[in-house]
Formats: sequence, structure tokens, C-alpha cells
Amino acid sequence: MKKTLLLLCLSFFLTNMYAQTGCLQEWRSAFEKRGAYSVSDDMHRKVYISFVEDGESTCFLGKVRIENSKIVSIFLQFEDGTYELMDMKFGNKDNRPPGVINGISEEIINEENAHFYVIFVEKLKPKQKEYKTVGGPGDI
Repeated sequence: MKKTLLLLCLSFFLTNMYAQTGCLQEWRSAFEKRGAYSVSDDMHRKVYISFVEDGESTCFLGKVRIENSKIVSIFLQFEDGTYELMDMKFGNKDNRPPGVINGISEEIINEENAHFYVIFVEKLKPKQKEYKTVGGPGDI
């Protein structure tokens, strides 16, 4: 009984840990399969900001401003719904304002050397319709 309870607790912990740290790869895979609508110049209020450290990612809710097809400001959302501006310089690997490719920004590096991406979750195209399959005579 104790082993079963320990195993359940461990599997629950590992499942939650994966869900929190694997968000970038899951979103990247979805965008590769389904594609993305174009990201226009505007304030985008529902984006995920995915920080990457040692190959693992953690996502936070935020908003970003796009001007001339480049990200110019990034805000992180607190649990109470308020936002805080990431008030530091950031850029892509060439130290230029990052762009967006297929719904996800280029890798962004800030002056504290944090690496992250902005995921435009609302730009993910819907799943394509699939034909409904039927079984054999044993299913009737």
C-alpha cells in the first residue's frame, strides 16, 4: 500500500514537473503541425513567455507590443492580473529587435543573459477536420 501511494505521488509530481517545463517544445510542435496566422503590429494581450534554462522551458502569461513586425516591449503578468514591463534591453542573437516566425519569436536574450521565446498562442491555426472512421460488424 505504501509503495503504491509513493508511486502515485511520484508520478503526479513528475507529470506536473513536465507540464511546467516542457511548454515550449509542445507549442513549437503544434505550430509546426498546424501553422500560424500572421502576427500584426499591435499589443498582443495573450502570449506565453517561455524561459529556457538547461534545455527545459517554463511558460508565463504576458503581453507584448509589436511594431514594424518586431517585438519592442514585453510584459509579464502577475497572479492578480496586473502586468510588469520587462524593463531591460533585449534582442535576438544578433542584438536586434526579435521577429516572429510561424507564431513563435526568435530566441530573445536580455541583459541578464536570460533566454526566452514569446509564443503567440492565439495565432495557432485550428486542427484540420478529419473523417470519422467506422468499425466492422462487431461494433453494431
